[in-house]
Amino acid sequence: MGKYNDLDLKNWKNYENLFTDSLWLINRRDNSGAHNHKYPGAYIPQIAYQLLSRYTKKGDWVLDPFLGGGTTVIEAQRMGRNSIGIEIQEKTTVDVSNRLKEEFNKSVISKVINGDSTTMDLKPILSNLKINKIQFILYHPPYWDIIKFSKNQNDISNSKSLEIFLNNFSQIIDNTSQYLEKSRYCALVIGDKYSNSELTPLGFYCMNLFIQKKFTLKAVVVKNIGDTAAKNNQHQIWRYRSLAADYYLFKHEYIFIFKKVTDWLNS
Repeated sequence: MGKYNDLDLKNWKNYENLFTDSLWLINRRDNSGAHNHKYPGAYIPQIAYQLLSRYTKKGDWVLDPFLGGGTTVIEAQRMGRNSIGIEIQEKTTVDVSNRLKEEFNKSVISKVINGDSTTMDLKPILSNLKINKIQFILYHPPYWDIIKFSKNQNDISNSKSLEIFLNNFSQIIDNTSQYLEKSRYCALVIGDKYSNSELTPLGFYCMNLFIQKKFTLKAVVVKNIGDTAAKNNQHQIWRYRSLAADYYLFKHEYIFIFKKVTDWLNS
């Protein structure tokens, strides 16, 4: 078995469904079961499946500081991983909790918490669960203010500037990654932003926060983006707009994978 996963490498040829290249082409979203939900901006479950397969084992603990539509915790529950999801919107927390019950797995714990990942004290939560550390964290923050997820001013999608957004996200990394077990992994799923005739390389700005915090960058994965609901059946219109202007349409987002090589907060 792998050191950080359940893969039987004696039979490595059996894992044809796992990606080993840095370009992920996924044409259709998994909308089965509890994943069948139209939460705006939710990332596709296949990303969680790939990451959890490579970087966790059954029984490990997975943390998602941006619960959203619940993709991470639903996929973790399916795969036999324990999980904690934090969500700033109470109604979203309730919805995900209800959908988790649709695929209840008594062999694992799936804990959904209404709160702010920037300031929430995770220590008593982990203590109640009788654990000290998390084995994997999946970060899927808002792409700054592209989608306004709530009216809560503590919601980082309401950040007034890029500087404020990055500062808020940096605090969330600090507040959560201190509980990531040393030598384990975390991943960041994020895209860029285009507005006011200018591209903001949001993904690389966020990637750099982890590097500054002494995480080791293990991979930069590019994943294709299919047509979104907002652009559905409008492909030709968007193509025309691109040709008529000086920009290219986003068809990708990033998955950055990091390894925690030091407990830097305590160093």
